[in-house]
Amino acid sequence: MANGIGVICIILFWNGEAIMKFSRRQFLNVSGGAVVASCLGRPPSLVGQDRQQQVAKPLDRQLGITTSSLTYQLSPRAKENQLTLLELPRIMRDELGMTVIDLNTSTLASTDPKYLDQVRAAADKAGCVLTNLKMNQPKLDMNSPDTAVRNKALNTYKASIDAASHLGLKWARPLPLVPKPDMKIHVASYRELCEYGAERNVQLLVENYGWMQSDPGSVVKLVDLIGENVAACPDTGNWNSDEIRYEGLKQTFPIAVTCDFKARKLGPRGEHPRYDLKRCFEIGWNSGFRGPWCFEHANRDRKVLFKELLLLREMLQTWMKGAAKQSSGS
Repeated sequence: MANGIGVICIILFWNGEAIMKFSRRQFLNVSGGAVVASCLGRPPSLVGQDRQQQVAKPLDRQLGITTSSLTYQLSPRAKENQLTLLELPRIMRDELGMTVIDLNTSTLASTDPKYLDQVRAAADKAGCVLTNLKMNQPKLDMNSPDTAVRNKALNTYKASIDAASHLGLKWARPLPLVPKPDMKIHVASYRELCEYGAERNVQLLVENYGWMQSDPGSVVKLVDLIGENVAACPDTGNWNSDEIRYEGLKQTFPIAVTCDFKARKLGPRGEHPRYDLKRCFEIGWNSGFRGPWCFEHANRDRKVLFKELLLLREMLQTWMKGAAKQSSGS
């Protein structure tokens, strides 16, 4: 104990082997300590899956979009034939029939508290939920050996975490770069952000992108190295091959809290030649992941985009209904 502050650590054992460790904060964040029940008598390889399946979450089976899907339609300020972020929740409800909005820093017009209050109020009024902030600011490198460069990135990300906290978001994600980083620096920087986020009730996410796309185990390995206040956000599209994609999703979904369900060019009936969207869904569902599923799909034509987002919504709803029926044995 230092400065009157104690840290409680809870360790769960199976057959004499320590299999999961929680801080007090993490333990209390799991509804009713249900994770303990899911661990008793279960081998280590099934613990994560049990937790996904047995702990009901408010965002289970919820669908939404990442705001990067509206790259061509969103504008910081009102313009002809353009949307603003303040209008998006109503449009999500009335035109797309979805409730989850996963934000990108590029789609926030400002981080001024008054503006953030307006964004949050618009979401609340429409019955939508803001979940995540993808911190995609360009030319930042939290992995740099140069302390000044690294601190600039960390300070920028911390300011974004402040904004995420003000918006009531659950998560924030820094952007992986293309070159593989010095892992010692990378993990230390991530941990600094995770500690900062924990104080503001924001969990940091790891998404497969950049240097991570060639290794199916990259997300799980990094989450394990970081250790605290961190989870996975698998992206169905960001893998260098189908072989890596399906294996990567199989490894990542068991520790996922949200998913970027990315779709490239779609055919008129939802055909997706780039990779198998239903297989991606099934890997997630069979791992115990239930949502939220956030579509990432862009099109310059707003009418076509909305038609395709509705098609994706219908596909996921049909797949979830079928999977749930199969799971129940009915």
